[in-house]
Amino acid sequence: MTRWHMRARVPVALGAAALLLAGCANPSTGSNTDDPTKPVTLKFWHGWSAPGEVKAINENIARFEKLHPNIHVVATGNVSDETINQALRAGGGDAPDVVTSFTTNNVGQYCSSGMWADLDPFLEKSGIDKTKVFPKTLLDYTRYEGVQCAAPLLADAFGMYYNKDAFEEAGINRPPHTMSEMKADAVKLTRKKRDGSLERAGFMPNFQLYQNSPDRMFAQWGPKYFDDEGKAQLADEPRTEDFFTTMRDLADAQGGYHAMERLRAGFGDEMSSQNGFLTGKLAMHLDGEWRGLMLDDAKAEFGWGVAPLPVPDDQADTYGRGYLTGTVAGIAHSSMHQNAAWELVRYLTTDTDAVVHFANAIHNVPSTFDALKSPDLDADPAFRAFISIAQNPYSQAVPPSNNGGQYINSFGDFSYSVEAGRAKSLHQALKDLDEQIDADNLQSEN
Repeated sequence: MTRWHMRARVPVALGAAALLLAGCANPSTGSNTDDPTKPVTLKFWHGWSAPGEVKAINENIARFEKLHPNIHVVATGNVSDETINQALRAGGGDAPDVVTSFTTNNVGQYCSSGMWADLDPFLEKSGIDKTKVFPKTLLDYTRYEGVQCAAPLLADAFGMYYNKDAFEEAGINRPPHTMSEMKADAVKLTRKKRDGSLERAGFMPNFQLYQNSPDRMFAQWGPKYFDDEGKAQLADEPRTEDFFTTMRDLADAQGGYHAMERLRAGFGDEMSSQNGFLTGKLAMHLDGEWRGLMLDDAKAEFGWGVAPLPVPDDQADTYGRGYLTGTVAGIAHSSMHQNAAWELVRYLTTDTDAVVHFANAIHNVPSTFDALKSPDLDADPAFRAFISIAQNPYSQAVPPSNNGGQYINSFGDFSYSVEAGRAKSLHQALKDLDEQIDADNLQSEN
């Protein structure tokens, strides 16, 4: 990676989850009575590591320090969730004051464990109406059971990259909008070798391909994972079976799951020059906004474009939606300088110039309404396509849970089994999955 942060395809950091569950019910108590106008040094730990990323966040910190000359920020980058959680558990003078995470699925734990301070009192004291600053979906993944323990700090949106040259050759004049259109186009775009094996897939729905995690694909259906009482309802959610059936039909139309897997086995690493889309072996491909920079840097030998991933035929009016996630920022509950820490969090997450500068620098989606409509935002058409996906009211993030999104891991493992044909009765298997998810959630509460 150079200038961008790539969202990890494995959604849950199990090491971090284990730390959270292993004794964070009583986090070290800090102070929210400090005077933010007095001289103070804040420790800011974050996960960015690429030179361009670090340069951009440091530039924003320098701007903040000019606005708040009494506050000195010592930033430490390339810090994992696990390391942050260990420090917050231990507390003391070496623990950070302000922290970030790329793993939104852990927000439920940060909020329920109390390790990250509730930001609502700080927002209220500053006169900030969060619903007028941040899009609802981003607010949804930064809070849990009424506790707003994190603030959005840029977002990631997922859409569909497509090979314009392949489309023209196949006589396709626009990207597909619905799943039936995608299936028809995928068949036209698929190429086979003389021995019948795949040379190029129109679209590969296999869940273990690069960014194709099942929850990201399933977002196009707008599923509801839990009922109003917090019980898993994937078996009773009619969109679940339709999702798996559609993905299977899409693979079968191009030669089947196993033929797809044989093609996938020949792909290079996602971040390499042998990436399946970059080498022309995928005509349509799910990915995030950072991929555009990578394609430009690699000087792709074909024309390419970006469009939203298609939606189910019976939800055609939701076309334009996509899966959302992002980086989150918070204040350590153990910090003795929470008011000063809030000034930094507020600047990084709500100041329009700061958000736009950072978004342009690392090619992530801005996380405030004002930044999204800023005239200073990068005008690159591919990037703007992801801005539109992020603003679509039907775009969706997965709901938080108190065990770091363990249910998403369970759903992923289940999905791998289904696509490989190991689930004999899909409905019964989904009922078993619901029971497993409920049991895992209950265990985390006790």
